[in-house]
Amino acid sequence: MTRPYVVAVGRSPVGQFGMAGRDLFSLAIEEAFAGLPSPRELVDALYVGSQSESYEHQIVYGSQFAEWAGLRHVPAQRVEGCAASGGLAFHEAVSDVAAGTHDAVLACGVETMSTGGTPVATDSLVAASERTLGQRSGITAPGVYAMLAQRYLHEHDRSEADLARIAVRNHRNARGNPIAQFDREFSLEDVLESPPVADPIKLLECAPVSDGSAAAIVASESVAERLVGLENAIAVDGFAAVSDALAIAEHDLTRLKGVERAVESVYEQAGIGAGDVDLAEVHDAFSINEALSAEAAGFTPAGRGHEVALDPDERSAECTDVRVNTSGGLKARGHPVGATGIYQIVEAYERIVGADRPDGPDRRIADADRALCLNEGGTADSITTAHLLSGVDA
Repeated sequence: MTRPYVVAVGRSPVGQFGMAGRDLFSLAIEEAFAGLPSPRELVDALYVGSQSESYEHQIVYGSQFAEWAGLRHVPAQRVEGCAASGGLAFHEAVSDVAAGTHDAVLACGVETMSTGGTPVATDSLVAASERTLGQRSGITAPGVYAMLAQRYLHEHDRSEADLARIAVRNHRNARGNPIAQFDREFSLEDVLESPPVADPIKLLECAPVSDGSAAAIVASESVAERLVGLENAIAVDGFAAVSDALAIAEHDLTRLKGVERAVESVYEQAGIGAGDVDLAEVHDAFSINEALSAEAAGFTPAGRGHEVALDPDERSAECTDVRVNTSGGLKARGHPVGATGIYQIVEAYERIVGADRPDGPDRRIADADRALCLNEGGTADSITTAHLLSGVDA
């Protein structure tokens, strides 16, 4: 099996712009291919993560984006797994390179959620719940995650403040991310006193409606060496995609078993444990999901996932010192649903390798060599992708 590498990444800002998806995609690939051969000279195949056609009444994104990138007569495919669409697109690109099917593949994601406003976004996301047992009950995504949060607080005797600190930390992290949707910090009191959405979830614990596009070029070792040198690339040491039930009634409300399986797979592939991970981008569409994901990844014991919002020296002894959601996460960087999984890869690349960007300083973290990206879709973890990435010094 060929070892895949991420050789370059690009992204549009995240926000609400009223732009077409192809125009946001253009910003992402312009940045990704800066200083490299053109997409036509380099790319063998393309995968696009996109959650819903409802936002701009567009499907066949694979062909549209291939054309927009100057590619013709290459495999080009849209991939969908609700909020895990971007992670699945990246997984497909990595799988192709690892199998030797292609030498260089473009993985990207896009969503233009603001075009229809909150009602369209809400309706589109409800489609990711099971129709007979979920959609017809009238429950929405916040209602589903509120059930998880209520059960978690009850079983582990935690407070709403414990979960709210996750949102506080993610907004603080986003201040250092030049493309984040929110460049603003909030206090714990701000979060707890924000309007209720679905008890106990407050408005400032929910990811926003967002537009954005991101791209990552995945290549074989020989191509990575030729294009940028391995010291300027990050290796994919483990990759997994795992499904779980779509209906919330079939889930353990305080345990993400699909995430556990995906994480176990990538740790085994890489020959490491949770304590070896320096950075993690996890799926915090709601604060409770970051806590549950941290536990599933082995960063904390059960009932202590919220502690990843604390500085490492403030956490319980059983917790690792991993830095979580340095991007600001879905909550503050923003959540253009189909692109979120690729934005996680962008963050890992920028933190491990660094990137010379005109919109901000180099964001490399000197002692960060290994990152875990967890992208989830559907009801909690109906579909999960996990990717373990490392720099040359890991």
